Amino acid sequence: MPEVTVKNLAKTFGENSVLRDVTFTIADGEFFTLLGASGCGKSTTLNCIAGLEQPTEGSITVGGRTFVDSAAGVFLPPEERNLGMVFQSYALWPHMTIAKNLALPLNIRKVPKERQKTLIHDALDKVGLADLSGRYPHQLSGGQQQRVALARALVYSPSVLLLDEPLSNLDAKLREQARAWLKRLQEDLGITTVYVTHDQEEALALSDRIAVMEGGNMIQIGTPHEIYERPAAPAVAAFVGRCNFLTGKVTAQNGDRHEVRLDCTGDVVRVDSERRVPAGGSVTVAIRPERLEVVPPNAAPSAANRLDTQVVTSSYVGSRYEYDVRLGDRAVQVLSHRGGLADEVALVFEPADALLYADAVELPEEQRDLLTVSA
Repeated sequence: MPEVTVKNLAKTFGENSVLRDVTFTIADGEFFTLLGASGCGKSTTLNCIAGLEQPTEGSITVGGRTFVDSAAGVFLPPEERNLGMVFQSYALWPHMTIAKNLALPLNIRKVPKERQKTLIHDALDKVGLADLSGRYPHQLSGGQQQRVALARALVYSPSVLLLDEPLSNLDAKLREQARAWLKRLQEDLGITTVYVTHDQEEALALSDRIAVMEGGNMIQIGTPHEIYERPAAPAVAAFVGRCNFLTGKVTAQNGDRHEVRLDCTGDVVRVDSERRVPAGGSVTVAIRPERLEVVPPNAAPSAANRLDTQVVTSSYVGSRYEYDVRLGDRAVQVLSHRGGLADEVALVFEPADALLYADAVELPEEQRDLLTVSA
């Protein structure tokens, strides 16, 4: 399967710029995910690769073949790109049987009828639906319809598979099952795949690499581990997983070790970071809820940083407890296996458990909402 290269991609609709200098390369056989909130430009990027949108600027090549080159005036129409695409709505023809739905792209390509039978059976067999070829879409469950849409995209052996939020119409349990099945299928086929989603867990579970987008810009590309553990920007930390943000000023810096006085309480915490900020610099300390430990107020110190606080809310969610605690004028979320804590408690964490970003960032909406509730 071919490599996909996108360079300096830009797209405007009138005066509205929806993509800005988007550049990335997808390796042969890689599962590559475009992740971001609604309106970030991820589906527009996918549509540009598919040929459903014509970029304003930039180039796209697949396997060394140029699909788009705005400077040279090259734009290959969708039907000449040999790409398979699965839409969010599945787009199955309701009046056609499953077999006829799969036959449609083969008819367009003038594949002989006898050859079609083999290709349709093989494609449905890959998705576990070979015995349902005579049914109509309305006779299938949502998960089965999703598999049919995928089989239709695979039936003509596309060079690249494009998936636009194909699991979003499934319920939570079925979505988990479909996610595991889709990952196994992609690995078995070895097909280069571009996947669009706003679901961070889906992206982490499926992807070889993830590109996080915001406002038409690509703000970080990395493996799931890199995206979650070493987010390049606060926007990535906020979108992928949950994260607490505390602003402050650096009071001392020695190598990677920073001492930061928090604006919300005046406490000084120690943070290790390769992003070195000299003393006097404004910073944001970001901490994942699971990196914090909540302990009784009289507990012996168990980490380098300790912050006295109080519980605002406590919830038992099966595998853990979720706490909202107050730090001055800030609400902080904590995930813990320790239950039964209330009123005065302490938060503890190690310097390596926090992230450090230069300059103060705006408090995420969920933390502002928590403050309103707990006021």
